[in-house]
Amino acid sequence: MLLRCLAAGALSAALCTPALSATIVVGQPDWPSAQVTAHIIADVLQERLGVEVRLRPVGTIELMGGIDRGEIDVHPEVWLPNGEEIVREYRDVRHSLTLSPISVAAEQHVCTTRETSEATGLKALKDLSKPEIAAAFDTDSDGLGEIWIGARTWSSTRIERVRAKSYGYDATMMLLTMPEDQALASVDAAVATGAPIVFYCYTPHYIYALHDIVTLEEPAYDPNAWKIVTAEQDPAWLSLSKAETAWEPSRYHVGYATSLKQDQPKVAAFLDRIKITEEDAVAMSYAVHVDGRSPEEIAATWVKDNGDRIEEWVK
Repeated sequence: MLLRCLAAGALSAALCTPALSATIVVGQPDWPSAQVTAHIIADVLQERLGVEVRLRPVGTIELMGGIDRGEIDVHPEVWLPNGEEIVREYRDVRHSLTLSPISVAAEQHVCTTRETSEATGLKALKDLSKPEIAAAFDTDSDGLGEIWIGARTWSSTRIERVRAKSYGYDATMMLLTMPEDQALASVDAAVATGAPIVFYCYTPHYIYALHDIVTLEEPAYDPNAWKIVTAEQDPAWLSLSKAETAWEPSRYHVGYATSLKQDQPKVAAFLDRIKITEEDAVAMSYAVHVDGRSPEEIAATWVKDNGDRIEEWVK
């Protein structure tokens, strides 16, 4: 974390450490493109800017709070509109968070496989509220189908709970939360065996290239049909929220502690210039989940192969 100068009267100036010797803490959320990007940021900071870096695996909600508290410096993928309320608080009110001006376009949906859609008649997200449709996804005979809505630490997962309530399938489907690698292993197994499956999905992601995936139909995004109250705002957030249409077009940015602009301007300038493309993100997620490579290894290879791009970021 940023090193604070020691206040020791006339000796304080001598005891202050130059900014670039401070350790930068890079948060590492638990989805593949963010994990790889976190390592890319760390590698470039260390190798090109001579900055000491520590990676901290952490859920995205906790990560945002860590930036606000001064415990973490960098979030590799701040997704919007998922974190709109907390971003507004930290960026616009407290001014503790800055988002890079560069964003990556993204989408968020609920998906199934084409085979599942054809076998069950599942076409629209609202169909999951029908008991006869939900029954096709009941693998443990408890009277509820199962749907993966995301990892426990994702901000999108809370919103998917709201969407399930708004569409009515919270009464017919068990809303499962688990790490993404486990959920996608279930998708692979379902495809291999022809079993029905339905799950939260997003782009950019390799899953669309690996399997024949169908996005469930929904009404187009309507801001009047969306009201998201966060758990931090009100303990009754779920009952007070609604999300009765498709997600609005999404995007994500690199986020960082605003204090870096003054304490480490070269680092802040670098973070403002990073541009990881949609194609990069798909390749990263494929390499992690399909090839079984570590995020650290993927990042090291990426940095080695993209020297010209990195030079533009650190100029």
